[in-house]
Amino acid sequence: MTNLDGVFRREWGPAVAALARWSGDLTVAEDAVQEAFAEALRAWPRDGLPDNPGGWITRVARNRALDRFRRESARSGKELAAVTDNAWMHIDGVPIHPVRDDELRMMFTCAHPALDGASQLALTLRLISGLTVPEIARALLQSEAAVGQRITRAKSKIRAANIPLRVPPAELLPDRVPHVLACIYSVFTEGYWSTAGPSAIRDELCDEGVRLGGEMCALMPDERDAQALAALMLLHDSRRQTRVDSAGALVPLDEQDRTSWDRVRIARGLDRLSMAEGSTGAYLPQAVIAAAHATAASWELTDWTLICAAYDRLIDLTGSPVARANRALAVGFRDGFDSGLRALDEIADDPRLARSSTVASIRADLLRRSGRLPEAGKWYRIALDCSGSEPAQAFLRARWAEVEPV
Repeated sequence: MTNLDGVFRREWGPAVAALARWSGDLTVAEDAVQEAFAEALRAWPRDGLPDNPGGWITRVARNRALDRFRRESARSGKELAAVTDNAWMHIDGVPIHPVRDDELRMMFTCAHPALDGASQLALTLRLISGLTVPEIARALLQSEAAVGQRITRAKSKIRAANIPLRVPPAELLPDRVPHVLACIYSVFTEGYWSTAGPSAIRDELCDEGVRLGGEMCALMPDERDAQALAALMLLHDSRRQTRVDSAGALVPLDEQDRTSWDRVRIARGLDRLSMAEGSTGAYLPQAVIAAAHATAASWELTDWTLICAAYDRLIDLTGSPVARANRALAVGFRDGFDSGLRALDEIADDPRLARSSTVASIRADLLRRSGRLPEAGKWYRIALDCSGSEPAQAFLRARWAEVEPV
């Protein structure tokens, strides 16, 4: 029996987007799709996986939504009839609307200016990407309670303000692009650096992020930030298959088999990077860093000067504590590990990193490489206390075992 989690990851967003467009109600759409997946858990082990799992989920969700509408006394008979008559054009073979259009439509809808930026991002990641509240909280470096409250308030505001679930007019699209790009990158990031669970990589989220990035470039080919993001994801994704070994264990960048990197994706990413020239956003310096790694003939020939300069630009643009921590690691390779540790000290107490293992794991790595093994062991233990995917924790345990005295 196919893993239902993989089907969920692929089909959640398209189903919610289709149901929301059809019903005009985000809460109804989300609840109906959840009920459909619950039904799939009961039916598919017994009956087998349907030929079109997405169509099956969407059909069942639509029926559950209709049942709900019929139960709501506040919804007039005429309104219900209008919803019912909104024909399901090709439900047996193709979803009601093109999946790609529906997902981008929902992303642009969730970017409505009536919602604050943090709520826009949290709502979109929940509805379109199917990320759980804990996953979103880790991605945004926020508490689960805060994220849950933001999502609830955002849905309530959309309903109370009667915000239409449609793509805004063309002249309004550019204002909403930053939100859509941030959502796409968050989807890809959760796939590429899974923050919890048994797998280090979630292929379906990586694929979805890359696909949506390409869709944005097709929709708005002159949007340089979209080109930069597409480049960033393609360049990272070129290494996806080498980031874990046959047993699913993480393989660090300096130990990966560069001959197995996807050269087609690297070439496509570099093409996108050239089209992003002139971008003033944060994706361009990140793409430059990814390109420096993707094009280095070996780990020893990596251009750390270029990487540190790109991090400097990224920090100027965002002030990101994660970027500052990663820059400290790059400084360690450029100027020596003690220099990297001093740079890390400057960011170590930032409260925004309190829920992350970033500082502890980078400090442990720099100490290990500098030969200060007992100190490295201490920081590997601290990094292990932070939440993370099972492969990430296994990697840290293996490193810890390397530096601990026998």
